[in-house]
Amino acid sequence: MSRMQEIVRLHILVKGRVQNVGFRAHVEASARQLEVTGWVRNMGYDTVEVIAEGERSKLEQLAAAIRAGPQGSRVDESAMEWQVPTGEFTHFIVRRST
Repeated sequence: MSRMQEIVRLHILVKGRVQNVGFRAHVEASARQLEVTGWVRNMGYDTVEVIAEGERSKLEQLAAAIRAGPQGSRVDESAMEWQVPTGEFTHFIVRRST
């Protein structure tokens, strides 16, 4: 029997060429494949925000996928913050831009 993984929350702000390159769809597909919950949204011209909850190891994989980005994107900065999970999400979605 495997040891229970710690459930955590990850907040990421990504800056760079992340608009009109399928970045949010890339994050959503990665999150769903990893079976983590939360959301992704555009924030202004060059920033994408992600909130995700799940096993720490899966969120670390999601963070790596976000930093890699889809073809045509370029991540110049990514700021990550580990937080206490709230359990408020049932799946992963693309939210309306701010």
